[in-house]
Amino acid sequence: MSTRGGTRWRTFVQTETGSAVLLLVAVVAALLWANIDLHSYDAVWQAHFTVGFDTRHLSLTVHEWINAGLMSLFFFVVGLEARREFDMGELRDRRWVLLSAVAGLGSMVVPAVIYVAINAGHDSVHGWGTAMSTDTAFALGILAVLGRRLPASLRALMLSISVVDDVVALLVIAVFYSDEIHLPALFVALGALLAVVVVLRLADAGRGLFCALLAVVVWVALHEAGVDPVVTGLAVGALVIAYPAPRGDLERASRLFRLFREQPTPELQRSAARGLASAISPNERLEQRFLPWVSFGIVPLFALANAGIELSAARLADAFTSPVTLGILCGCVVGKIVGVVGSMAGAQLLSGRRLRPNVGWGSVTAAGSIAGAAFTVSLLIAAIAFEGEELNQARIGIIATLIGSFAVSWAVSGVIGLLPAARRTRALLGTSEPLTDLGVAVDERHDHVRGPADAAVTLVEYGDFECPYCGQAEGVVRDLLGSETDVRYVWRHLPLTDVHPNAQAAAEASEAAARQGRFWDMHDLLMDRQDELGERDLLRHARELGLDTEAFREDLARRRGARRVAEDVDSADLSGVSGTPTFFVNGRRHHGAFDIDALKRAVEQARRRAQAGG
Repeated sequence: MSTRGGTRWRTFVQTETGSAVLLLVAVVAALLWANIDLHSYDAVWQAHFTVGFDTRHLSLTVHEWINAGLMSLFFFVVGLEARREFDMGELRDRRWVLLSAVAGLGSMVVPAVIYVAINAGHDSVHGWGTAMSTDTAFALGILAVLGRRLPASLRALMLSISVVDDVVALLVIAVFYSDEIHLPALFVALGALLAVVVVLRLADAGRGLFCALLAVVVWVALHEAGVDPVVTGLAVGALVIAYPAPRGDLERASRLFRLFREQPTPELQRSAARGLASAISPNERLEQRFLPWVSFGIVPLFALANAGIELSAARLADAFTSPVTLGILCGCVVGKIVGVVGSMAGAQLLSGRRLRPNVGWGSVTAAGSIAGAAFTVSLLIAAIAFEGEELNQARIGIIATLIGSFAVSWAVSGVIGLLPAARRTRALLGTSEPLTDLGVAVDERHDHVRGPADAAVTLVEYGDFECPYCGQAEGVVRDLLGSETDVRYVWRHLPLTDVHPNAQAAAEASEAAARQGRFWDMHDLLMDRQDELGERDLLRHARELGLDTEAFREDLARRRGARRVAEDVDSADLSGVSGTPTFFVNGRRHHGAFDIDALKRAVEQARRRAQAGG
């Protein structure tokens, strides 16, 4: 079953949504704690923790260990997600990489300029970096709360902007908010980072341990160099490649598991475990391992350690008249919208429309408003740039951006919802052609197609007649075809012979039936009787359908359908398909559940996009 990419601890989006909720809880807890007993709050986070021996030691406060140490793991996960989008997601289209970079930079420069304009003539002007960053967890959490008001494809845009945002923000920390740089230690850090690149290209055995040790060396060296070491996580994470599970690796894992099943020894158990792990890219393995800890542990702990502010009516009044708070709030909530929309519009105009967003301008505006949610990196920069009352004012401004961003995003999505249906679709989805994942386009003369030739939506399934998940999906597909009049369905073979011994013969039997013009009759019968795929069963099915059984038998014996099945398998390889069922909706791979509601949503969005493009 192909749900990888849609289910990383119940999917990345769901985890980020849960993390956003837990973040809010942590922020409220920090505020309550600080206002009940500020002395104990400060005492806990300012306590020192030392690692090392004698003169060779590193002594930091608990607050510093969290901000510079544990948060490196947060940016490591961000780096993994960025690399996966670059290798397998929207960023495979390098034009989108360029446009995302432009949008990300625009979404940072404009808020910084607004902050500088408000703080001009004040000492606080040096804190311009606090108004630049978008918090990924809160942004995706807001996006999830808005739900069906906005298209699912907006997540890719938000993630792309957030990745550029985080990269540039960490560079800003390293260049503008770090102490005097010590070059020898910096060269050690760069050398260790190059060693990580080399180790990642070597054999898998022991690679993870060596990379972890080298990452620690990079972190310590950057700290000694006077550069904020939190950048280590993003750099290392972005080096870890992502790729679809190759079918050859999956077949090897199946063979190893069967050996263990036949002889369950500790040696074969380790071999099978290594085979199963190696079938998945290191990028996905690492994210699956670290994402829950980061989302539900490190990030809320960071919020608890940084959001504690002693509040009072007088302090709030002072904050919201101070240039620091107003600069951050206006820079994020207003500047992000201007920066995202303006930079994308400028890129489209200057490129002659070669660079344009993969969503509509209404969605782009919503992305800008959602991007106004600042928290994690902004708090990091605030802790470096400010102290005393200015730090409290900065924290109040940062927390206020969460409320302001959500309110503006809700209003923007509400206004879009009031538009007439056609204009709303165009505003949300745009007219650009989406990136296509299907390696071989549908050919009416060659493919097995069910439904009208001029259908707005084409649903392609790579399936296996013996796969139980395909059997479950078959009912969903039939319900979908029965309720939709402008959907055509395409079946392509992908028999998983390493786990389903009868799948190849069943596929060839369906092709034998196709030679007599009865492919879909045989297809439906095989899917209904997945436990009856032996040779005698196939002949019985042919007689039941009234086929010429002698011709059918000869086609099976001579394996005349094998070449046709192999062509589908080759097309699956070109599309990066390794499991069944795998669906493509108008050429875009459908990740996640294949229940009727999920497929209907995917079909509806594809239909709306097709109508908007037309």
